[in-house]
Amino acid sequence: MKRVVFNQKGGVGKTSITCNLAAIGASMGYRTLVIDLDVQGNTTHYLVGEIDADAYPAEAQGVAGLFKQTVGSRRMQKNPDSFVWETPYENLYLMPSSPVLSDLEKELESRYKIFKLRDALEKLEDEYDRIYIDTPPNFNFYSKSALIAADSVLVPFDCDSFARQSLYSLMDNLAELQEDHNPDLGVEGIVINQFNSQARLPGELVAELKEEGYPVFDTYLNTSVKMKESHREHRPLIDMAPSHKLTGQFLDLHVELEKTAAKAAA
Repeated sequence: MKRVVFNQKGGVGKTSITCNLAAIGASMGYRTLVIDLDVQGNTTHYLVGEIDADAYPAEAQGVAGLFKQTVGSRRMQKNPDSFVWETPYENLYLMPSSPVLSDLEKELESRYKIFKLRDALEKLEDEYDRIYIDTPPNFNFYSKSALIAADSVLVPFDCDSFARQSLYSLMDNLAELQEDHNPDLGVEGIVINQFNSQARLPGELVAELKEEGYPVFDTYLNTSVKMKESHREHRPLIDMAPSHKLTGQFLDLHVELEKTAAKAAA
């Protein structure tokens, strides 16, 4: 199962959702790969902390190294697993981001390398039970590559009016990409994040999304300072605070995802 976590709006919790769902799956025994396509590298920083630039040159790191070799000599190409790193967590692996991704984007786009990630993941798919892809908060070469490579997409939603307008645009873009490049891509569901049950607006927005027929997951993720602490410690919640309320919500969401995947596979 290859899932991409995507929203064109920033600050909706893509990194938190990607890393925590992946870490939960890994803790349950699923061999899990996380791919960080966002040049900001928040997912990479969350899972492994600061990268030693001298020991690991940016141009050779993870996703950048994978893409960079597609514009070079085919005789020098490495297998995709050469760009996968271990994390401190059992069963959890990472293909890290790099600042070089920004410089590479125009060349990759001009040479139409949009299917190269899909090709790489086809070679890796048998090695991992679950693959999660974190994306930039815009509809660019890297997010399109992820959506073309994925089986399904999770859409984080942070319960404000701007997020709702962005959702409409996102769904239009997804429909076009499905038609042109990946008809098998499924919208697995909308993840309600940073939910405040004490405020009226979030509940109203979610109810309206459901009325409009959007596939909203039953589990909502609350706002919590524990998530910020988790980022600072570079430790997913299942490791840092396994009994916390927010961790429980992620566990419930993971159960929903596995049920959805089972139905899709049936």
